[in-house]
Amino acid sequence: MSYQELAGIHVTLSDGVATVTIDNPPLNLADATLLPSLRAFIARVRHDSDVRVVVFDSADPDFFVAHGDMGFIIDPQTAVEAAGAAIAAVPDAAVPPTMNLMQVVHEEVRSLPQVTIGKLVGLARGGGNEFLMALDMRFAAIGKSGQAQPETLMGIIPGGGGTQYLTKLTGRARALELILGGELVDAELAAAYGLVNRALPADELDDFVDTLARRIARLRPEIVAAVKTAVNAAAAPVTEEGLTIENEVLTSLFTPDAATLAQKLLAAGAQTREGERRLEEILNATLSEATDGTRAGRP
Repeated sequence: MSYQELAGIHVTLSDGVATVTIDNPPLNLADATLLPSLRAFIARVRHDSDVRVVVFDSADPDFFVAHGDMGFIIDPQTAVEAAGAAIAAVPDAAVPPTMNLMQVVHEEVRSLPQVTIGKLVGLARGGGNEFLMALDMRFAAIGKSGQAQPETLMGIIPGGGGTQYLTKLTGRARALELILGGELVDAELAAAYGLVNRALPADELDDFVDTLARRIARLRPEIVAAVKTAVNAAAAPVTEEGLTIENEVLTSLFTPDAATLAQKLLAAGAQTREGERRLEEILNATLSEATDGTRAGRP
């Protein structure tokens, strides 16, 4: 199976483990380049009997996947074009009409027969964190990682499965806290809340994940399949109905006001390397400015 021509990712194979390194400069955005490539990879690896574990990491030490491209908010046509590219990448796979592109990619990776592991160094916000949550397991580097669902501060809601995945992982109360508050969560709090399996010292993360992945890869495929089937039966499933509701609510919020807010955020430095390091500061300042302006205009 060949994975070499996929833009935005590099794939290496060793001892039953496929390591997918996300490399989509300048920010590893979930955009019209990365999403179709991820979908194409997922479709191919599903049928690759030589791969028993898939590890996702990043070539960028600052960003795992920064978040979804804010251009999708400003110009919905770019999202339509990205979806078209993703469909073209896997033309024989049906796409539910009630789900958006991110939901489709995340659900497809979530349904892989292989065990999937996320190795988090750097920031994963929005669609980046949703992709991470769709994996079977996640491990985060202490002092290096951060996770957030800041969409409410952008005038929308998490729409790549985030409302569903986050609630299943952390529980209703913590999901409401993280989604409505938009807080950046460090590795220790992420582990305490159940967002990641473990928070590990940064210099121990590679060895831990590599050892775990290779240990699982040595198991017979039928053992892994049986474990995933049994555990999935015990866990409350994410349903297409829930994802449909999420997508309907999200779509209703793609308004001119949301596009204007997105343009203000970009002007303030969002989707630049420096701005993304302090994105919560930019989001809160822009939201406060917009709120103060609305209040000032009241009679």
